[in-house]
Amino acid sequence: MEMAIRELVGAFLDPPQVEASFEIMGVDTQLIEDETYFAIEGDGRIVGCGGWSRRATLFGGSHFKQRDGRMLDPATEPARVRAMYTHPAYARRGIGRLVLTLCEAAAAKEGFRNLELMATVAGEPLYSVYGFSVIERVEVPTSKGVKVPGARMGKPVDPWRLNS
Repeated sequence: MEMAIRELVGAFLDPPQVEASFEIMGVDTQLIEDETYFAIEGDGRIVGCGGWSRRATLFGGSHFKQRDGRMLDPATEPARVRAMYTHPAYARRGIGRLVLTLCEAAAAKEGFRNLELMATVAGEPLYSVYGFSVIERVEVPTSKGVKVPGARMGKPVDPWRLNS
């Protein structure tokens, strides 16, 4: 995660924004407890990870104060895709797409019809190619007074993709 933030996100942000990103990014252990987090292995190590949530929190690691553990209604609210990271040496090899496919399939099995996520500037191209559209652009404030850009994105669950 740290390497992904420093190298992949860091290619788009200035050093203060990269450092501030650590305040709002990271794994949410609730995803692990809920068994909705995936780790992709390659060459004997984890090369990518990410998950989805049936809870209202849109982004932020376990240390992020603005979390909302309320359970979502699959009939009316989108599942959240969360905490996606790829080791920089394995970027652009389909790992992110694999994690998204796993998340989409698992959320669909629980009745979710839509997905939503908060994209970093580095992740937005992947999510766009996968079928997500920008809902709104945001500047996430941090305690250091630095704002980190992001894009709230969404997409309907694609039944064709899940059956192919």
